[in-house]
Amino acid sequence: MAKGRILFVNQEIAPFTAETEQSLLCRHLPAKLQEMGREIRVFMPKFSSISERKHQLHEVIRLSGMNLIVNNCDHQLIIKVGSIPTARMQIYFIDNEEYFINRGGALTADGKLENDTDERLLFFGRGTLEAVRKLAWQPHLINYCGWFSSMIPFYLRRINKENAFFSGTKMVITLVDDAFEGSITGGLERKMKNDGATAKDLRLYGESDYLGIMKAAITYSQGVIIGSPNAHPELVAFAKENKRNVLDYIADRDEFFTRINKFYDTIIGKIDN
Repeated sequence: MAKGRILFVNQEIAPFTAETEQSLLCRHLPAKLQEMGREIRVFMPKFSSISERKHQLHEVIRLSGMNLIVNNCDHQLIIKVGSIPTARMQIYFIDNEEYFINRGGALTADGKLENDTDERLLFFGRGTLEAVRKLAWQPHLINYCGWFSSMIPFYLRRINKENAFFSGTKMVITLVDDAFEGSITGGLERKMKNDGATAKDLRLYGESDYLGIMKAAITYSQGVIIGSPNAHPELVAFAKENKRNVLDYIADRDEFFTRINKFYDTIIGKIDN
């Protein structure tokens, strides 16, 4: 097994967010892979429900300050960092005054999509990759989990396709039980086009409901991990029908993580370093 650098991009991570099947998976998997010898970095959104004081978050000045253009407007990228001492693991947080401060979580308090969810997804996806590039830490593989991270593959493959920094980086999506109701409004396709989306990209994102954006993400990815027995069956079927490398869910966590580690090697292939 090659050591390999794995970037985890997660929507939820315990203890920063409430304990759910997803947040616990995204808490323990990176830590276990680090114990197995992988070099890891972990990113997530800085939702305002995450207490900076409780978790002792602080801004990473050398990574912050860049302006990202979303919908023809400049938005400042702020990077914060916290840690899980028991796991010897740092977590990087993507923050911004318009999209995250005083905005709760991925959904509103009553479980609805925010009016600017499209822009929040675009900012988080692009902001994460820009922060990783500023870290000068090139991942062999990105494992992203949760629909809020669904724009990561679009930006990696389309916006950064000419940038040698991410050359050869593979992508794996973890499917969990996180479906939302309704569709993302606000003109996602138009805003993606402003960021260089091709006609093919726009066809993939033609349906902006949960199944639509997740199928697009699967299409861009080389591997799919079924991270929950309750992952949407239509997405699982879509991944297999489209001949993606699929790792099925296993209830035994230790065995599951061991298989995920081997699965990464299958996706990454030979590492020259």
